[in-house]
Parts: sequence; C-alpha cells; structure tokens
Amino acid sequence: MKMQLHNDLSGCKEDFEPQEPGHVTFYTCGPTVYDFFHIGNARPFIVFDVLRRYFESKGLRVSFIQNFTDIDDKMIQRAGQMGITVSELAEKFIAAYFEDADALGIKRATVHPRATDEIPAIIEMITRLIDNGHAYAVDGDVYFEVGTFRQYGKLSKQSLDDLHSGARIEVDERKRQPLDFALWKAQKPGEPAWESPWGFGRPGWHIECSAMARHHLGETIDIHSGGSDLIFPHHENEIAQSESANGKTFARFWIHNGYLMIDQEKMSKSLGNFFTLRDVMKEYAAPVIRLFMMSAHYRSPINFSRDTLHQAEGAHSRLKNGWAEITFALKTRPCDAVPCEPDEELRKALAEAGDLFDECMRDDFNTAGAIGAVFDVIHATNVSLGRTGGIDYETIEEAAGFLRMVDDVMGIIGIQDESKGDDDAEIDAMIAERNEARRAKNFKRSDEIRDLLRERGIILEDTPQGTRWKRD
Repeated sequence: MKMQLHNDLSGCKEDFEPQEPGHVTFYTCGPTVYDFFHIGNARPFIVFDVLRRYFESKGLRVSFIQNFTDIDDKMIQRAGQMGITVSELAEKFIAAYFEDADALGIKRATVHPRATDEIPAIIEMITRLIDNGHAYAVDGDVYFEVGTFRQYGKLSKQSLDDLHSGARIEVDERKRQPLDFALWKAQKPGEPAWESPWGFGRPGWHIECSAMARHHLGETIDIHSGGSDLIFPHHENEIAQSESANGKTFARFWIHNGYLMIDQEKMSKSLGNFFTLRDVMKEYAAPVIRLFMMSAHYRSPINFSRDTLHQAEGAHSRLKNGWAEITFALKTRPCDAVPCEPDEELRKALAEAGDLFDECMRDDFNTAGAIGAVFDVIHATNVSLGRTGGIDYETIEEAAGFLRMVDDVMGIIGIQDESKGDDDAEIDAMIAERNEARRAKNFKRSDEIRDLLRERGIILEDTPQGTRWKRD
C-alpha cells in the first residue's frame, strides 16, 4: 500500500511502508489514569484509531499498543487525596477509560500494557543503559545522562546548547547535567515501590514507554504517535534512552496531532473551560464528536466550541439522513422490481468519490478531504433516488457498501450503532400495527402508536413507498 505520512523526525512527508510486509507496528501514548480523560485527550485517541482502522481496511495487520501509565507523581497525589491506594485509583480510571473509549467507538488496542506490569522489562532496560555508559545511579535514583546521546534534540529540532541555556529544570546537585532525567526514582515514605538493583523505587515516566514498546513490538517500530505536547521532553527522551539501549533506530515515523483549543484558548481548569469526554457526550453523540475531530487535518490545531460542535452535528445529520434514504430504498425494494437503466451519473460519482477518499487518506491522512468524498456520495445517491424512471438498486447497494466501509474506518455516520439496535423488530411491528390501524381508519390508535414511537426517539415519515423511520 502506497501512502505518505509526515514524519516529524525528518520534518517532511515520506513514503510509508511497514518494515515487515503486511504488518504495521504502531505504538501510541495512552493516558495516565488518575482521572477521566478530557476532550483534548480524545483527539489523539480518535485520530490514531482511524489511522489504525484505515491500515486494517487495506488488509494490513496492525499490532497496536496503547499503554496505561498507572504509577507516577500525579497518581500518588490523587490517591492520597481520595484515601485509596494507587492501584485502586488505577483500576477505577482504567475501567472508566474503557467505558468512555468504547462509547466513543475507539477500538481496543492489541495490547494495553500497564507500567506496573512491566517492571522487569523496565529494570532490564535501565541496567543496559548503565552498562552502556548512558545512565548513572545516585542515592537509589537512576538518571539518563543526556550528554552521552549526541543526537538529543533531533525530534524537537533543538540543540543541546540551546536546551541547556533555556532549561527550566528543578536544581538537583546530584545530576551531572540539568537536562539529565530520571529513569528510576527511589522510594519515598508511603509510596508504592518495587525491588531493583538500586533499592526499592519506581520507574520514571519516560522509560515506561520505551520498555513497553520494546517488549511488545521490538527494538525498531514503524510508527510512534501522540499529541504535540509530548514531543518534548517525553518523546525526545524516549528516543534517547531507546536508541542508547538498543543501538538501533527506535521509531521510523513519528506522528503527532495538533492541539485542541477551547474557544480559541488553551483548555485549563483555572479558566473554567475544562471538559471531560463524559461532559461532552451528554450533549453530542459519538459520531458527531468523531466527525468534528476528523474535519481538520490531524496536524493542525482545531477549535472546540459550541458553534463548531453544532456545525458537526448538522453535518452528521446530513450523513445520517442520507444513509436513511439509502437503507429505506433498499429495504423497500420490490421483489419483482424490473432492472432499470444503469444510473451512469451515480456510478461515475461513486467511482470518483472512492478514488478521492483513498487519495486523501494516502496523502498524509487527510481526513478532511476524505470526508468531502463521503458527502459527494450522499449527494449523488439522493439525486439518483429522486429521479423518475426507476432506481438503479445495484449501484445504490454499491454506494451503501462504500458508506459502510467509511463508517467502519472513521465512525462518522453511526451505522455500526444502528446495527446494534435490539428493538428494530419491535419498532417494525409497531409500524405494521399502525399501518393496519390507518387502513381500518382507526386514527386514534394510529396516532397513539406514532406518539409512543416519538417518545422513544423514533421519527416516522409516510411516503408513497411505505412508512420509513429513523432515530432522532
């Protein structure tokens, strides 16, 4: 599969091919599980979920790893505030993550490793770094010596001299250089700890991802992703410690999504513009949120506001209504329908849209352009269904197949959600009863059934072809 991705390591678009034919190794940074995840976190979760799904739609096998950081300073502090253990805190918010991510349509990773389950792999990597002369132990702590890795700063495009001169790092006289960062932290009173060659302690944040990526994907992986805020220092440090330990390129492609702003401002609890995904999903359905996130190029900033969500909601309604028109036409297709002349305009529009969708997705994952192709298909099928002279059901079925593929990759229509409706048969039976009541001129009963369905969020529309319904 030919595809170009912008590689933040080189600063330009490059042809992407997995190092093992047919198999993509993909690591993405997951949450620190001390709270519910917020709408800013949702952007990378959605973006890289869609990229993974696109690879899979092209027949590639994807080993997709998303970690949980379940031990760090924030977790220790939050657990203390809540009067529970760190492990209890982690269990609570890992369960909450899965609940929220499932609701958002995020496909579960091949493996979701936890830092606390990877302690042996972390210790082994730290030991290797010490043996290679890239790390040193002092008073039970272990630090990576940044000056030993000459390429430090290659991802963030900063030189060591510039980083040293601009460093705002807490003074620690035990460090050889201010930029040196912790690989292992000695236990403080009351903290969780694990036994190590340097005494009881816990891993630093950066080493966790390096060890987990190596353990589950190997020493060189195809793609490492995350938010732009992780480029420095987290991903820079991952490169330094992984390549120093392994003696190989760590990740061939580094891809990062742009920031999510709230009404043109950075999200902050102090500004009162902090929203968890749970807050947002009380008002907006998952396909609306996903459509909003896909409406801008993943590398660009995106502004989250009620206006932009309202626009996404309107766009989603057009997709949903277009899909309803297609499914209704296919559902009410007469068994003895006489084949009509092929709708050449629809066939041409469908072929062009399919090519455009793939072209955009292969060009640095341009989801905004790809979505335009989806609306082209919705428009073309609506025009086709409105023509007199019969319906080209064969091409309409092809359009439906295209939209199913799109929804499986992007999750912006909600077809998968509709297919899970356990009450469809009951709704159809109520509509049949209503139609029978209308034929018998029992309009009181007919109206009662319509009202009952409306209370359940089911909207009816009577057409010459029969009664169609959709969820509000």
